[in-house]
Amino acid sequence: MKKHKIIIAITGASGSLYAKVLLDKILILKDQVDEVGILMSDNAKYVWQTELDNDDYKKYPFKFYGKMDFKAPFASGSANYSKMIICPCSMGTMGRIASGISNDLTTRAADVILKERRKLVVIARETPYSLIHINNMKTITEAGGIICPATPSFYSKPKDFEELAATVIDRALSLCGFEFDKYIWGEDNK
Repeated sequence: MKKHKIIIAITGASGSLYAKVLLDKILILKDQVDEVGILMSDNAKYVWQTELDNDDYKKYPFKFYGKMDFKAPFASGSANYSKMIICPCSMGTMGRIASGISNDLTTRAADVILKERRKLVVIARETPYSLIHINNMKTITEAGGIICPATPSFYSKPKDFEELAATVIDRALSLCGFEFDKYIWGEDNK
């Protein structure tokens, strides 16, 4: 099984639970992971503490990179990070990516992923969308990225908020080629 080198960016959009569930799932899937690089904005840390009432993001055993750390391996395509998930993705971050503005490591990493024709999954978190947001999503999609809105599904009958968030995260991880047991419509899921 091929192991993944993945970048996870956590922006300051509401939806820290999505980021938590993503990090928890990456831990579970560690046999499929070669390297994980985490980018977490200061605002993302604030929102995590506000929404989840903790700073447990500090407890994950992944390498965290600073906002302006352009010496990070994935600031260049030569490092061969093949996947990037931005979760949750603020509309500001999305707009900068769509405009090709690489003013920090998150936007630079996304730029690298797109230019190298690798997998970028953007878990957009905003409601409602303005026409500017929609056009930015269109631009990223046309550049090869995948917009995966933080829109949970209910047909798996999630029992709590984490299971509900997992319906989005499982989809994003599947889009990135991870293999794991998950709810699949039409199959006998127990």
